Amino acid sequence: MTGNSFSVSGYGPDRAGWTRIFARDSLARRLDWPILLSAVALSLIGAALVYSATRNRTEINQGDPYYFLIRHLMNTGIGFGLMVGTVWLGHRTLRTAVPILYGLSVFMILLVLTPLGATVNGAHAWIVFGGGFSLQPSEFVKITIILGMAMLLAARVDAGDKPYPDHRTVVQALGLAAVPILVVLLMPDLGSVMVMVIIILGVLLASGASNRWVFGLLGTGALGAIAVWQLHILDEYQINRFAAFANPELDPAGVGYNTNQARIAIGSGGLFGTGLGQGSQTTGQFVPEQQTDFVFTVAGEELGFVGAGLILLLLGVVLWRACRIARETTELYGTIVAAGIIAWFAFQSFENIGMTLGIMPVAGLPLPFVSYGGSSMFAVWVAVGLLQSIRVQRPMSA
Repeated sequence: MTGNSFSVSGYGPDRAGWTRIFARDSLARRLDWPILLSAVALSLIGAALVYSATRNRTEINQGDPYYFLIRHLMNTGIGFGLMVGTVWLGHRTLRTAVPILYGLSVFMILLVLTPLGATVNGAHAWIVFGGGFSLQPSEFVKITIILGMAMLLAARVDAGDKPYPDHRTVVQALGLAAVPILVVLLMPDLGSVMVMVIIILGVLLASGASNRWVFGLLGTGALGAIAVWQLHILDEYQINRFAAFANPELDPAGVGYNTNQARIAIGSGGLFGTGLGQGSQTTGQFVPEQQTDFVFTVAGEELGFVGAGLILLLLGVVLWRACRIARETTELYGTIVAAGIIAWFAFQSFENIGMTLGIMPVAGLPLPFVSYGGSSMFAVWVAVGLLQSIRVQRPMSA
């Protein structure tokens, strides 16, 4: 049937239909498939690792070895849906909704400080709704900080009024980011604060703001870290984590236990690993929180250097393609949003993997796409949707 995208026989698109689907200006051609496929692959690898880490842990899987596997796949599916919705809305539409999104995210993290908040693994950073459902609002604050700062820093530049953000605009953007960061610090959720600070640095560098702001922020961060330590804002367990990082031999059966067991697990994997579900450290449950913060140890032990390297390769593909999107977009707003996501993914991945290797302090940050956790999974897939939207909405000549 002429003009119809499906053949008369009913067995799929005819030649004209396929031509439209894969035309140069079609959505299928504009999407960044390496990012999409790499993110899906990471999530599926994560599902296998989460299953291996939790299938024998009857004290947390409610007697169902597939409990965490099913929920991880559900979280991935919901996250994928959020990505589709983000692409459909578009990063430019979300730009106009930044005040609403920012207010909602600040409201949610303030709820954590009320009796509705709950403490998980030492961090009072969660809202528990019951029925096994919980939310970590600080994960979504990362997105609103990126969008909010990008909106302010790019407004006059994209309008053609300024070649780069002026000092007043930078102060406004830093003020916007400071409010949620201070609230998250009060929880205290130091890991999320570290990521947010790195996001701010990435955003400022991409915006073209004066380097004096970057160096000033680094100096302020150093002074702030000293002040936090001297004022005893950190909880005892957080201080112990830094102490164990500074001295790996400190109390190996106590504060240094996690990192010591993590290194043993990764080191025992060798080149090809012991096989999925065959790792002695994993099956023996020697590494705590293996389905979340220490999921990389499962890969190191059971998939070996090759499997762990594959995870690093896929994360590298995501970052590489995100850098291309940031470079090729013609609007500063899109460049800043992409740069903020790059800084977020890069630092969080480095911190998570680094703490399992003993080269970074334990900060309770999940490995993007791989670790178990609904809030983190939803947030990273929304970020992928933003990257795809920036690519989809760019002029084809870019």
